[in-house]
Amino acid sequence: MSLVELGRYDRNLANILVGRLESEGIPAVAFDSGSSIADGSWLLIPVRVMVDTEDLDAARAIVGTA
Repeated sequence: MSLVELGRYDRNLANILVGRLESEGIPAVAFDSGSSIADGSWLLIPVRVMVDTEDLDAARAIVGTA
């Protein structure tokens, strides 16, 4: 298993996309969702949504990215 970045999104959208992908049977992880929470800038830092390399094309089709 090798993770690749599907995209970078705001914190809320990233978590929604992880849930959507998992509901379609594609394991996904949101990276960086807790970054810089101590200094209050966590809303400004994009969250990476990661999927397995083998699931990348299917995940892109679901979220509508090329």
